[in-house]
Amino acid sequence: MASATPATSSLAGRSLFITGASRGIGLAIAVRAARDGANVAIAAKTADPHPKLPGTIFTAAAQIEAAGGRALPLQVDIRDEEQVARAVERAAQEFGRLDILVNNASAISLTGTAATDMRRFDLMHEVNTRGTFLCSKLCVPHLERAENPHILTLCPPLNIEERWFAPHLPYSLAKFGMSLCVLGLAGELRSRGIAVNALWPRTVIGTAALQVAMQGASADALRRVRSPQIMADAAHAILTRDSRSFSGQYCIDEEVLRAAGVTDFARYRAADVRDEDLLPDFFL
Repeated sequence: MASATPATSSLAGRSLFITGASRGIGLAIAVRAARDGANVAIAAKTADPHPKLPGTIFTAAAQIEAAGGRALPLQVDIRDEEQVARAVERAAQEFGRLDILVNNASAISLTGTAATDMRRFDLMHEVNTRGTFLCSKLCVPHLERAENPHILTLCPPLNIEERWFAPHLPYSLAKFGMSLCVLGLAGELRSRGIAVNALWPRTVIGTAALQVAMQGASADALRRVRSPQIMADAAHAILTRDSRSFSGQYCIDEEVLRAAGVTDFARYRAADVRDEDLLPDFFL
């Protein structure tokens, strides 16, 4: 990963549009930006409490405002082009600008080919690949007017190996579709000064969605994770870099933070386990 001089050390006054920010990593990124005094549009589907997953766009908004930011909760299904278009325009109008898009929303099903019905297959592709493309496409006209515009997508490096596709082909196809969006958009938008980068965790991140996805996993396995805060801190480090000199990078959270001078990662562990016992994430 190349180094670059930060454009600023703060996101104060910047406006972020974050998909899937009602909980988990998306919310952690939003709250970290809010601590700087940023404006955050929460583009997520959950307006009423979910039976299995905590958090709504309104509880997220309350956390963002408590952290010092300004929040705009927007109920959005990113599979719906009209809903996304309205949400982007509403955020730009409310905040007067859009500086950053974070493509965080993702659907996951770790099932093989025979066990994946086409409804679930379509959901993953519509949310992951298509959602990333759609949100990026609609935000670009606003980002072009920003001083230090960024698109950050939570997706893995392009490690095209059989071992990452064979166990859960449908999910891998949809997730690497996001990675390919980063590859293409970085080149397409470089001349316009819009940075397009990817961020992925070195270890599994402990979120409520992970616990649902890993039903049946041992209690020990669910302890061997890091908290979403490591992704939030890494995202902040990327989003404060100069967009014109840092783009097209597939960043790993720990590497980003080490480059920023972080040496102690104990505070990111979800439980009292050794770093070497943490579960490595997919695709690395």
